[in-house]
Amino acid sequence: MSAKPKLRSFPDRLRQIALFEVGGLVLITPPFAWLSGVPLTESIGLLALLALIAAIWNGSYNTCFDWFEGRLTGRSADRRPFRLRCLHALGFEGGLLLLTLPVIMWWTGMGWLEALIADIGLAVTYTVYALLFNLGYDRLFPIQPAGARDCGAAEPVRAALPAER
Repeated sequence: MSAKPKLRSFPDRLRQIALFEVGGLVLITPPFAWLSGVPLTESIGLLALLALIAAIWNGSYNTCFDWFEGRLTGRSADRRPFRLRCLHALGFEGGLLLLTLPVIMWWTGMGWLEALIADIGLAVTYTVYALLFNLGYDRLFPIQPAGARDCGAAEPVRAALPAER
């Protein structure tokens, strides 16, 4: 076993989840409504509920995946190779599919096959989105060494006063 890996801080993980879910809603709701025939207002409600489920799953899945990967390889998540990123995205979406299929059936009144097709369509779309989003997020917000400030945090403003001697 390798040394304990560096994981994302809790505030960083919250930022990652929030940006991912808001971006997903903005990008994916209109095409979902158009392709599924579910009215836009109902689609927004459904996809917002699915986003909440996904946000909880996202935090749990990513933290566990990062922990296991770090324990096995000693590597932090921002250094994850492309093939493992693909496996990570597929695992996330597969688990999410199992959690969301009953919700789609209940919300829309679709039969299980119709809801499964809609959910698979969402899963494929979100898998590509998750891969690209997380790749970009890791580049924009690399995991900081212990004791370093988060690059997204504001620096304190100091008054432009002469220093006392």
